Amino acid sequence: MPLSRPHRSPQAQDPEAPSRRPLGRLLRLGRLGGLALLLAATTALASCSGRQAVRRYDRTQLAKSLDNPDKSPLELGTFPLLKVIDGDTVKVGGLDSTLRLLAIDTEETFKKEKERRAYEQGWERYLAEAEAKSRGPVKIPTPLGEDAKYFALEFFKGVRNVHLELDHPKEVRGRFNRFLTYVFVDKGGERINYNVECVRAGMSPYFTKYGYSRRFHDEFIAAQDEARAAGRGIWDPSKQHYLDYDARLAWWNARADYIAAFEAEAEGRDDHIVLTHFDSADRLASMVGREVVILATIADIRDSKTGPTKVLLSRRMFSDFAVIFFDDEVFEATGMRKHKGEHVQVRGVVTSWYNKYKKREDLQIEVKLAGQVKLSPVIRPGRESDGDDRPAEPSPTQDPSQDPSQDLSEDSAGAENSADAEDSAEPSAVDGAQLQSQSQRQAPGDDLDPTADDEPDAPDNSADKSTPETPER
Repeated sequence: MPLSRPHRSPQAQDPEAPSRRPLGRLLRLGRLGGLALLLAATTALASCSGRQAVRRYDRTQLAKSLDNPDKSPLELGTFPLLKVIDGDTVKVGGLDSTLRLLAIDTEETFKKEKERRAYEQGWERYLAEAEAKSRGPVKIPTPLGEDAKYFALEFFKGVRNVHLELDHPKEVRGRFNRFLTYVFVDKGGERINYNVECVRAGMSPYFTKYGYSRRFHDEFIAAQDEARAAGRGIWDPSKQHYLDYDARLAWWNARADYIAAFEAEAEGRDDHIVLTHFDSADRLASMVGREVVILATIADIRDSKTGPTKVLLSRRMFSDFAVIFFDDEVFEATGMRKHKGEHVQVRGVVTSWYNKYKKREDLQIEVKLAGQVKLSPVIRPGRESDGDDRPAEPSPTQDPSQDPSQDLSEDSAGAENSADAEDSAEPSAVDGAQLQSQSQRQAPGDDLDPTADDEPDAPDNSADKSTPETPER
């Protein structure tokens, strides 16, 4: 199994490499000048003139591949590279969604004219206004986000195929249906881990919000230390980027420590379930009538005037696990309302009830005592001074029609929005046809589009239990 080594990436070492240059000037050139430079970068990457059809890699094949005893359960496969979307998202041929690259989190790129205009008012003002509106660390487009995108474009220049590997055999897809992977490329006779090199170049911190890397923790630590010592990218005080990485790292690492402690306690126990594992639904179904302990993050809280308060534990869009409270005082005593987005352990008996809206059996846990809930001690930066329970602003990736604050009075037994009647990840036939059509008309590497949108692929809702899935990282 290929392992990452502390390779010295040419992009990471050369401070004058195009991927490392500040792009503030580019943003001020206006749309036409910026577009010209973006098109030039795209043209430079189109190194292959041939065309080849990319056979779609369907879910049945994926499940068989992961179950193949002759193959490592961590190897997803080798795929043609189609598109670099930004510094931490790429798309490959043959898979139905983009990739979410593990252990990295690059800053955002500018996609909307409104964002560019706000930035043109001045960096300090732009950042200060964003921080004033945020209840936690900001996530906004920055020149360093553009730098990270160009670093990725340069890193993958001329690359036709990439090798995808998982961090854990039970964590394959994220909350928004994206594949959670490390991306390896073959260069100079070596197989190089892009995720590690992105950190080494200072384009991203070692992102541990959803847990430490099980396979490359030491490599990521070394890469981050090297980038920080050399003052690269986000560690360069002269560049325009987020200023609170020390606070972010402390928060992420505390979350990772909490996850690691639970996983150690859960080792060899069938009653301790990590909800991000793709087999968590089957394991919960097998435990109906028995007590379990679930580790998850709080995705949403639904108050109801006619039924119980429902806390949704994050699994995947439209298939979260419900924890219900018929006693409002017990719910408030747990402290869950102010812990949204953070980890929690819930202990209780798994029960099954018939959801008449979805016409199926659903699972849930009823909490009768506050002691059944154990909150993580982690507090998101900016939460310490929160004095109210206002709902968080919707994520840019959230479907506005799924308003988490609405009172779904009809789901008194804990049903999710009836619009989510099917909740598997199987793509529609139209999506598959579009992917196949795109694959046939362009060669891998010919469409590494620097202007592509990086919104997560919209979750689809057809029924299929054959595909592993995991809440988004």
